[in-house]
Amino acid sequence: MEESNISSSTSSSIVPIPKTRERKAMKEAKKKKKPESSTGVSSDVPISSLGAAFVHLITGLSLAVGFWVARNKLSVDLVSDPSLTLFLLWSIEFPAVGLKMLAFLVLLSALLIYESYFRALGRSILGLISGAFMNTLGAVALGAPIGMQYLPKTIHWSFLMSVFTFVPATAVFGASWTDWHRVFASMKTSGNTEYMILVPAYGAIIGGWFGAWPMPLDWERPWQEWPICVCYGAIGGYVVGLINEFHFVLTFDLIARLREDNRAEFLLA
Repeated sequence: MEESNISSSTSSSIVPIPKTRERKAMKEAKKKKKPESSTGVSSDVPISSLGAAFVHLITGLSLAVGFWVARNKLSVDLVSDPSLTLFLLWSIEFPAVGLKMLAFLVLLSALLIYESYFRALGRSILGLISGAFMNTLGAVALGAPIGMQYLPKTIHWSFLMSVFTFVPATAVFGASWTDWHRVFASMKTSGNTEYMILVPAYGAIIGGWFGAWPMPLDWERPWQEWPICVCYGAIGGYVVGLINEFHFVLTFDLIARLREDNRAEFLLA
């Protein structure tokens, strides 16, 4: 009787341990689960190189159109009239960047109804305004000149930087602080879409930082004034980021095709 009681008590106290295979399957399922942005977009969905080339063409042409209108229609440039030139650049670039991000979402099958379209458009507008405010504070904190003479230049420069940095992220992430921190602070991108948001933004910031270096030098050139050289640096860094981003998309697309070919050969073998 005592042995039977001991065996029954020990058997009742034993907790069933999941098998090793079940544990591995659970871990793999957690790893395979990809994070989604606030719009519900799975960031791991690949974008074709043709689609990426189309949206990049829109962005690049809009910058060229802005400079062309400023020089040929209004006879101004960043040196002669920085405020008007910057206004033309960001007002033409903003719709192009907005269309670019909406095209990304369409390619990812995220915008299937008009409600989602207008919600993403509203986020882009809010991102433009809030980003311009944050860039203005950052510029003043880092030593941008203060005064009524420089205020229009600083405001229009901030709007241009907001188009480069804040608008694409707000169109996709919205107010999701988790996505913002993961992509921009931790630099942990979960797909090529987030890489497309990260690289041009950092390119514009780093380019603007390097562009500010000639400002304190005593060369006495007109392009050394605020924010002319910073604008040239930011635009150059943004373009370099776009090129690097497009190269990544091509590489990602090539790797995906090679994996599909290898998988098909393995199944046929």
